[in-house]
Amino acid sequence: MKRIAIFGGTFDPVHSGHLAIARSLVRMFDLDQFVFLPAFHAPHKPDRKPTSAYHRFAMISLATAKDKNIVVSAHELDKSKSQYTFDTLAELKAMYENEKLFFVMGGDSWQDIKTWKRWEEVLTMSNHIVVTRPGYPIDFTHITDTVCKRIVDLRNIDKKDFLKSERQEDAIYVTDAVVFDTSATEVRDDLSDGVLDRTDDVPEEVAKYIEKYELYK
Repeated sequence: MKRIAIFGGTFDPVHSGHLAIARSLVRMFDLDQFVFLPAFHAPHKPDRKPTSAYHRFAMISLATAKDKNIVVSAHELDKSKSQYTFDTLAELKAMYENEKLFFVMGGDSWQDIKTWKRWEEVLTMSNHIVVTRPGYPIDFTHITDTVCKRIVDLRNIDKKDFLKSERQEDAIYVTDAVVFDTSATEVRDDLSDGVLDRTDDVPEEVAKYIEKYELYK
């Protein structure tokens, strides 16, 4: 059985924090494949039109070209419409019915999980990995007791201990294995004058692509 993680988001643009998550989780969870799943337009962000799907897909592809376990899926982009996570996960479960599926989210998404469509069902549709983020404290007071019972807190433990904990099925893993303090909003703001000041925030290939097509100006 292959182990596949799905990481959804607008990735506008993909940045070093996104890539650190992918590479760290591949190692920690012994993943066969990590899938970036750019959204056509996130339903919970109706007020901001994202950069074109073509550009966002191209930037992730450039950033991950040398990572053999990391791929980019156009599953949502091909639909040319926004889609809720519940519907996407239902489709992915059918696509990967014989695989062990993990759905990845950041600490900010976890904090807002109750605003998601059919959020409790979403959390039962696969294993989940919640990656902590600075400024978004992880707590469990906003979720039900049923969901709480599935939490596996991996903060401050090593890989050996994690592998022991993974005997639990359909778990929600919380990990602080990746520490990053970058957001796509900050990258876009940085680029608003056409110059990238914080050069560590995006891979060189992505920075050159943004400059070539004059994105975010």
